[in-house]
Amino acid sequence: QLQLVESGGGLVQPGGSLRLSCAASGFTLDDYIIGWFRQAPGREREGVSCISRSGGATKYADSVKGRFTISRDNAKNTVLLQMNSLKPEDTAVYYCARSSTVVATMYAGSYAVWGQGTQVTVSS
Repeated sequence: QLQLVESGGGLVQPGGSLRLSCAASGFTLDDYIIGWFRQAPGREREGVSCISRSGGATKYADSVKGRFTISRDNAKNTVLLQMNSLKPEDTAVYYCARSSTVVATMYAGSYAVWGQGTQVTVSS
C-alpha cells in the first residue's frame, strides 16, 4: 500500500524552529520528486518546497526562502523540512506528496499521493 506519513508538527513560538519528516511505505522515496504543501484555514493549499529525486535540486516558495530547507535522508526513506524563524503566518496543516511527473514543480495537481498532514501552529 502506497502511503506517506508526516510527523514533527506542533506548537512553537514565533522565531522558533520545527523539523517535519515525511516517511514513505510501499515505495522508495528517492524514485520520486517530493513536495511539501500547506493549507491554512480558509485558504487554498499552497506549495512550500520540492526536491528532485537526487536531492540536487530544490525549489521554495518566496514566503519561505531562506527560512526553510528541504532535504532527503535516503537511508531512512524520508524527506525532511527544516523550518526556522517561524512566523504566525506559517501556521497551517503541512502535507508531503509524491509527484507523478519528472519535472520539479510546486503545482499541487502534479502530485498524486498525499499524506494525512501534520499541524504546525506558530503562536506566542
